[in-house]
Amino acid sequence: MSANLLPLETITQRILVLRGQKVLLDADLAVLYGVETSRFNEQVRRNVERFPADFMFQLSAEEYASLISQFATSNPGRGGRRKLPLAFTEHGAIMAASLLNSPRAVEVSVYVVRAFVRLRELTSTHQELGQRLDDLEQTTEALALQHDTFARNTRVQLKQVFDAIRELMRPPDPPKRP
Repeated sequence: MSANLLPLETITQRILVLRGQKVLLDADLAVLYGVETSRFNEQVRRNVERFPADFMFQLSAEEYASLISQFATSNPGRGGRRKLPLAFTEHGAIMAASLLNSPRAVEVSVYVVRAFVRLRELTSTHQELGQRLDDLEQTTEALALQHDTFARNTRVQLKQVFDAIRELMRPPDPPKRP
């Protein structure tokens, strides 16, 4: 598959939030860059000085167990992973592409950057919308307090509308991996 045909959704669906950071796992990056996970990790280990803690970290056993149950990946000891996965932040993913130094790695690194930027934009949009919704809710409450004629059931209905909008703004559960 050429990187030109790689949709941003393919990458954004693989981005996880771990330890409060958006990351891509080593196996996902290896697939995107067109190399085996073991070879990918070998290159990372040989150049570990290029990956400070804000670029890459190793998952804890609990985090990995949570991912196994969440995404139904293979059980340890049955031909699956022998070591805990590495998680790469946006900067770490780009640094990894520079290690591989193949045309595909360069192409895909551009898509990885775009995927992270797109997620940042979506997060920003949700935060702005949430702030506007809070402001609108406070304005309607202030109006309700000023005007006794503002029916109680109207306030309840508006609260239900605000709650419904907030529920729609909540990000969907991450998709299950096949």
